[in-house]
Amino acid sequence: MLRKLETFIIITFFILAMSTLASAQDLDAFKGKTGNIEIAGGTAHIPVMKEAAKRIMTTNPAIRITVAGGGSGVGVQKAGEGLVDIGNTGRAVTEAEKSKYGLVSFPFAIDGVAVVVHKANPLHGLTQAQVKDIFAGKITNWKQLGGPNAAIDVYTRDEASGTREVFWEKMLSKGAIIDSANVVASNGAMKTAVAGDKNAIGYVSIGHIDDTLKAPLLDGVEPSQETAVSGAYKVTRLLYMNTKGEPQGLVKSFIEYVRGPEGAEITKASGYIPTK
Repeated sequence: MLRKLETFIIITFFILAMSTLASAQDLDAFKGKTGNIEIAGGTAHIPVMKEAAKRIMTTNPAIRITVAGGGSGVGVQKAGEGLVDIGNTGRAVTEAEKSKYGLVSFPFAIDGVAVVVHKANPLHGLTQAQVKDIFAGKITNWKQLGGPNAAIDVYTRDEASGTREVFWEKMLSKGAIIDSANVVASNGAMKTAVAGDKNAIGYVSIGHIDDTLKAPLLDGVEPSQETAVSGAYKVTRLLYMNTKGEPQGLVKSFIEYVRGPEGAEITKASGYIPTK
């Protein structure tokens, strides 16, 4: 028994040592470098971008990385106009955007988009048809779904949002969203809004779901990164970093870091699945 324990400890120490070595090697790419990287766009990306930036700047204080949101449309526009170095999008850039701005895209994570309600909502699950009817304004009271007698407060994102675009295309099949829906600016703002409204329904990147929200089953399938990767959950997308032309220097190193082994661990810890 003692020998087995010793073997377990040695193996665990070896794994931890190798992990630390890989991390150090990933960050070696930034040694001796100076400069700034400005990032903006999709808000689903922010946890990954901020953690990557933190680790890089801790290792090398001569590097300054700023991360802002704004939505996928902002990511495209700012990267395309040279206002930021990396523009994040929660959708693929269009051929028109590529042609106009000369954007090059780098996918790094698989994400899902899920319906969320207040954590006290007794609803266990919804069908896709019911979700479409709610957002189209055909179902207006939770009582129609077996819940309390209360009007449904619909929350959505602005049209620059990649999260909205994927939700609209894949969940709503490009159906209507009622004009009276409350519009919020980010995944974080959506979480705050739904968590504070007992009658709310909205949608967020699966990576943003936590115990402040409830994500009902969709057609009997739990929305999670595992079901998204397996294909059981259908409302999925890739998360992209985009640059104007091929990235160079520090920006190239950052993108390679996010798409590398340590970046993959950051992506997993943020609730997403790294691309292979």
